[in-house]
Amino acid sequence: MGDKAHTHTGAAGRATAADHPTSVRNVVLVGHSGSGKTTLVEALALTAGAVNRAGRVEDGGCVSDYDDMEHRQQRSVQLSLVPVEWDGIKINLLDTPGYADFVGELRAGLRAADAALFVVSASDGVDGATRMAWEECAAVGMPRAIVITHLEAARADFEEMTRICAEAFGGDDPDAVLPLYLPLHGPPAPDGHAPVTGLVGLLSRKLFDYASGERVASEPGEAELPQLDEARSLLIEGIISESEDETLMERYLGGEQVDVKTLIEDLERAVARGVFFPVLAAAPAADGARQGLGTVELLELITRGFPTPLERTAPRVTTPEGAGRELRMCDPEESLVAEVVKTSSDPYVGRISMVRVFSGTLRADQTVHVSGHGMTDRGHEDHDVDERIGALSTPFGKQQRPVSHVIAGDLACVAKLTRAETGDTLSAKDDPLLMAPWEMPDPLLPLAIEAHSKPDEDKLSQGLARLVAEDPTMRLEHNQDTHQVVLWCLGEAHADVALERLRSRYGVQVDVVPHRVALRETFGGRAAGRGRHVKQSGGHGQYAICEIEVEPLPGGSGIEFVDKVVGGAVPRQFIPSVEKGVRAQAAKGVAAGHPLIDVRITLLDGKAHSVDSSDAAFQTAGALALREAAAEARIHLLEPVAEVSVLVGDDYVGPVMSDLSGRRGKVLGTEQTSGGRTLVRAEVPEIEIGRYAVDLRSLSHGTARFDRRYARHEPMPAQVADRLREEVRVAS
Repeated sequence: MGDKAHTHTGAAGRATAADHPTSVRNVVLVGHSGSGKTTLVEALALTAGAVNRAGRVEDGGCVSDYDDMEHRQQRSVQLSLVPVEWDGIKINLLDTPGYADFVGELRAGLRAADAALFVVSASDGVDGATRMAWEECAAVGMPRAIVITHLEAARADFEEMTRICAEAFGGDDPDAVLPLYLPLHGPPAPDGHAPVTGLVGLLSRKLFDYASGERVASEPGEAELPQLDEARSLLIEGIISESEDETLMERYLGGEQVDVKTLIEDLERAVARGVFFPVLAAAPAADGARQGLGTVELLELITRGFPTPLERTAPRVTTPEGAGRELRMCDPEESLVAEVVKTSSDPYVGRISMVRVFSGTLRADQTVHVSGHGMTDRGHEDHDVDERIGALSTPFGKQQRPVSHVIAGDLACVAKLTRAETGDTLSAKDDPLLMAPWEMPDPLLPLAIEAHSKPDEDKLSQGLARLVAEDPTMRLEHNQDTHQVVLWCLGEAHADVALERLRSRYGVQVDVVPHRVALRETFGGRAAGRGRHVKQSGGHGQYAICEIEVEPLPGGSGIEFVDKVVGGAVPRQFIPSVEKGVRAQAAKGVAAGHPLIDVRITLLDGKAHSVDSSDAAFQTAGALALREAAAEARIHLLEPVAEVSVLVGDDYVGPVMSDLSGRRGKVLGTEQTSGGRTLVRAEVPEIEIGRYAVDLRSLSHGTARFDRRYARHEPMPAQVADRLREEVRVAS
């Protein structure tokens, strides 16, 4: 935040283990897709001397988006860790995807970090997803700063973007969002746009020129002073208003000159406390340049204004049985508590687990306890196992640079943990502990898949297990009603990445098939049926006759079997056989192959043979009787109805309610919530919301989210049922 000399690692960027939590900063970069997060990470790495030219490490690869899939998709799809060193401080930069489908990677980055840089494009502004991420950080008090990129765009306006950010992020206190530097423009280009060539520090009153490719400090000229002084006064008032010194504002307004050292100290405290959010500008280095615009200022802010891991409130820790446990968190000498924040697979190394150490020290070749609980609803098994830590390393692009240990507050990668999954806790073998999991969004887009061939079928189960182990936002379902394998994803891009990973990482080719909703059948009125199973072909025959009556019951009643046989027409030992037969037939369905529910089946009469009657014969007769009754009755198709809650900005409430009505939904009510949002509650047939995760995002421009839960089955409208039966007939 001043113009001091800086020390950093050279281009070789050797991996080092931090020696104390105070020498670590964990920073996550947040912003919409295309805002420039990855470019900024590479620019910071270049300025810190960790790479030899923008975005390149020693082997010539990219430092952040190095995965082949990211090259093909031309966007970040996973969390990546880029460690750099500045002024003796190790900075772990966590680059997150900006696309909404990969919010799980963003949540993992927020879990691992102690502060956030919100990257906002001067040409695109602030989108709804970025606002929601800001609110998540605000809810936990995470310190934040704002970086404005793409200032080279033709209509880029730093002052206007600062105003937009103050409006979007400032809430009730827009003066908490103010710039620390103002851009310095060079001579206008032929198109009239004047490029940004430097920055003017508002507190230091220094000019920092990047036109030469390196930061050069000087005094501002007379032309810059009026604008500088006006912005400086606003900044000072903003800092003082957040100061812990209640008398400082009174003294300042009384004409007392507050020295720069005091202002900087107050600024750093306000940023670390998460009550003041500075705005900075940044741009990548030009070809051949060593420093990108604003990168030194950002590194200064991170090392001096962002908190150390010691200042973070750690998640709750318990024993695997649930008993609370008090620890001196972020103490390298305490019991080990580390968390797997990301799991990935390397074709050569195998499984790689990125971990954040919250307490104690993690050492190579150490045996640790791995605990994973609370994710069984997403295809993850609870587990408590001991595993030996393989190599510890610091990632840098495709390289893994070995380290001997990782202290509390730092991040690193662990190789070949065979059971550990994302969200699992690593602790001491003789002192097993468990961290409270972080909240993950529910995957609500179903992707039904089938193995493409027999060899793929043999590998499918293992490939899917690895896939969900890596990604806790993905849920694996083996639907017992439709007999489909369903991957529940967050959106289409998330689904595309899942299929690509199955193919490229695990060698499994799958076909996507239409997702089927679990329908049911029921009787529309009373009906009778007679089941006759008589076979006489020499030797021991088969003889069973039964007569039943079927009547509908209220929803949720299931199958009720009643015995009203009199006079022993059906021997007592065969009545359970009839019940078993009708229940088996009900499970198979009586019209369209969907399970039959909500009926009472009454056994009225029958006949038996002293020799040829048997359990199997009466089971068959019961099934035949139910089928005959169904042939004489009106059979209703029942569809599942979901209770849907949509949280949407007030501007989109009308379109959302109209869309739900168009899906045969019934709006139950609305409720005003904070932040200019409304909660819309409705009941909608599940068959109508298979792609609602995608459609709602499009309808609300990414600002809405929803959840759903099963409510009940109810009769499907006749025209819809007829259309569905016709589709099944054509398909078969």
